[in-house]
Amino acid sequence: MGIFRRGLSKTRGSFFGRITQIFGNSDIDDETWDDLEALLIQADLGLETTQTVMDFVRDEVASQGITKADQLEKLVKESLEALLDHPPRPLNISGRDLSIILIVGVNGSGKTTSIAKIANRLKRAGRNVMIAAADTFRAAAIEQIQRWGERIDVPVIANKPGSDPGAVVYDAIEAAKARKAEILIIDTAGRLHNNYNLMAELAKIEGVIEKAVPDAPHEILLVLDGTTGQNALQQGMKFSDSVDISGLVITKLDGTAKGGMIFSVYNDLDVPVQFIGLGEGVDDLVYFNPENFVNSLFEDKT
Repeated sequence: MGIFRRGLSKTRGSFFGRITQIFGNSDIDDETWDDLEALLIQADLGLETTQTVMDFVRDEVASQGITKADQLEKLVKESLEALLDHPPRPLNISGRDLSIILIVGVNGSGKTTSIAKIANRLKRAGRNVMIAAADTFRAAAIEQIQRWGERIDVPVIANKPGSDPGAVVYDAIEAAKARKAEILIIDTAGRLHNNYNLMAELAKIEGVIEKAVPDAPHEILLVLDGTTGQNALQQGMKFSDSVDISGLVITKLDGTAKGGMIFSVYNDLDVPVQFIGLGEGVDDLVYFNPENFVNSLFEDKT
């Protein structure tokens, strides 16, 4: 759990870790409930998810006869863990010659970096991985993923900026088959979630993949910036209207992110978080562990 505690230290100090500090050993009263609700909203849980937590805590206080505010932290932790009630399943990247992971997300979410970190993690696990640079709208995106490919020693299939993304995807699939790659990770344009044309392009790419590999893509991972709070939820809903999102990658949780957005995104989208970003290093994108995540949001009393 060490990397979780280190990576979430700023979030822990700013919000969740303050629960016990604020309430102390005082009696629970109306002000206690108001303060708890305000803190959860400030932590980016959103109104609906905050209400779910508040209802749970109130019910437990009543049923257990709790009177002291310093006992609320345990109940809040239990409620948050309950919100993450379906742990991440293993990625669907085995049992066939070629597995395809499609990565989507808006500009600035950390999408390209996340692709490289996922590829590096899979490569270190002994998998034969390739990357397709299908974000052809920005020359910088192609150059960035190519530099990452060189750094982690993973082949990148690319074309010129402005070329047809679908053609890049097709070429990459053919190259992956020829080189007997096990996993192909496809980058896509950092399309704005409210841009209809770019969303249509994403659906076109998915169609190209399905023609080349009938049961693909096997995973569609949406990358969300953890610092954007409830805006990330809106992005997720837009993307889920266009493609069948199978998992989430939440980045930048080591910085100014408040952390609470994970709970609302996780539940409102009904999609598991697969990876979270807890630093800039190549190994700082880690598999999501709900229990470790929740425990690391609170001060360690041991």
